[in-house]
Amino acid sequence: MINFELYKVFYLTAQLGSLSKAAKALYITQPSVSHAIKQLEEGFGLELFSRTSKGVVLTKEGQVLHSYVEQAFNFLSLAEDKMAELKNLEGGELRIGGSDSLCKHYLLPYLEVFHAQHPNVKIHLVHGTTPEIVSYLKEGKIDLGVVRMPVNDIQLEVREGILIQDCFVAGSKYRELSGQVLSLEKLLDYPIILFSRNSHSRYAITGLFRDHGLVLAPEFELGSVDLLIEFAKTGLGISYVTKQFVRKELEEESLFEIKLDVPIPQSRVGIITLKNMPLTSAASAFIDRIPLD
Repeated sequence: MINFELYKVFYLTAQLGSLSKAAKALYITQPSVSHAIKQLEEGFGLELFSRTSKGVVLTKEGQVLHSYVEQAFNFLSLAEDKMAELKNLEGGELRIGGSDSLCKHYLLPYLEVFHAQHPNVKIHLVHGTTPEIVSYLKEGKIDLGVVRMPVNDIQLEVREGILIQDCFVAGSKYRELSGQVLSLEKLLDYPIILFSRNSHSRYAITGLFRDHGLVLAPEFELGSVDLLIEFAKTGLGISYVTKQFVRKELEEESLFEIKLDVPIPQSRVGIITLKNMPLTSAASAFIDRIPLD
């Protein structure tokens, strides 16, 4: 049977890097902490900590164990929060993961309404790429993720959201291209600005070029949609963005869309949660406010 007290001692010792600090935090003696660590080490037949003049540090084996124990404590913390919510529905928190662009251009209106209706619920936004958001969800660090699909993972429940359309846009420097229809090959004559390598939109557009026997090598790789927009407006190149996220710039004509002779496939936003993991009241209420397909 699992002895959770031993893992609690292990976890706090790793977090604090000190046997004496762990003992103080747990209101037990330092020898008791040492004994608990020794029990775990003897049980695994592995050394979990290395002793230094400043305290203790995890060994490689200890780091592996810590990664799992940390997840367990995150989920236990979630369970405690869930119990508190059941007792008092006026509190709690909502933890959402998503890219900067999806948070700003897609989630923000829904967050404003939710916050107005539930001012006592604390909202935490965690930014990252789709693979990072999936990891945060599995580690218990967020309640739900808002990502670009497809996401294929048997541990996740995926709710399909709105369709979005990507496109290439440019500023006044390339105004002569307005109204023209370019081939993918012709587009490569111009400096291309793309989002970071590990984004879904980047995978999709490089795949489209590859399907036509072409290699899409960007002049610039940027980490935010705002930078993609500004670089295009400044004339540093032609940016690949989500059309819905540059609607204002297109209407103001500070940017215009580059027309291509091949269609760029649409993609869909997805809301991801863990299967067989009950949603918090806040997360469930928030998802109910997002239009799903």
